[in-house]
Amino acid sequence: MNLNVGGIDKGIRIALGVVLLSLVVLLEGGIRWIGLVGIVPLATGLMGYCPIYSILGINTCPRNAKHA
Repeated sequence: MNLNVGGIDKGIRIALGVVLLSLVVLLEGGIRWIGLVGIVPLATGLMGYCPIYSILGINTCPRNAKHA
């Protein structure tokens, strides 16, 4: 598993994950559980690896960028 999520991308993913997860606490009713979707961007941001990026051949991590 090579890292494929770079710095800015990582920061956006972590922030988005935290915001979405906060919906679980802030909202009421069944809609609040939509916030659990925030686990995905939070996890990919913290790990630095996104499986969808691998499938699409995207790499925003400068350390592991393939040079042409």
